[in-house]
Amino acid sequence: MGYYRRCLPHWLPEEKAIFLTWRLCGSIPVGRRTSVSAYGDVKISDGEKFKRTERILDRQRFGPVWLKNALIADIVVESILKAADELQHYRLHSYSVMPNHVHLLITPNLSVRKITRGIKGVTAHGANEILGRAGQPFWQDESFDHWVRDEGQFWRLKRYIERNPVKARLVKKPEDWRWSSAWKAV
Repeated sequence: MGYYRRCLPHWLPEEKAIFLTWRLCGSIPVGRRTSVSAYGDVKISDGEKFKRTERILDRQRFGPVWLKNALIADIVVESILKAADELQHYRLHSYSVMPNHVHLLITPNLSVRKITRGIKGVTAHGANEILGRAGQPFWQDESFDHWVRDEGQFWRLKRYIERNPVKARLVKKPEDWRWSSAWKAV
């Protein structure tokens, strides 16, 4: 099992599906408190922190939403698909590119660090070029990852990822979101 720690601990067993989320730099207000309860004294679980962060991201009330730009979202989708199909970095189970964050469900064939570094590096360069930005961060440095414990959790996460655009009120049906594995080209 691989392990490393930055701000978050990362436990990554081999040959297991991994749920990944990363977001645009600046998409959560600095100092936003997601780690304590409403009473300020009780620590909350990592799962609850993730839910609180996801709520902030889905509301899109703070920070950049550069992934709303179809050209940029297309670059991200192309990079995700290329890393799966052409480069064989992972087996792709589902994905969703939201206006300010990305979800992936994969079974990696190499380290998750290398996978996210590759996708984030290529897409940041392309996106910054479209936006006319240079030398500025595009993605938040760290990513959230969670290894999938069982088949039930796998299907719940796949459904969660593909329904995220519906939950965020971007579309009525998952298959209507063009930047998702649920999308069905007409």
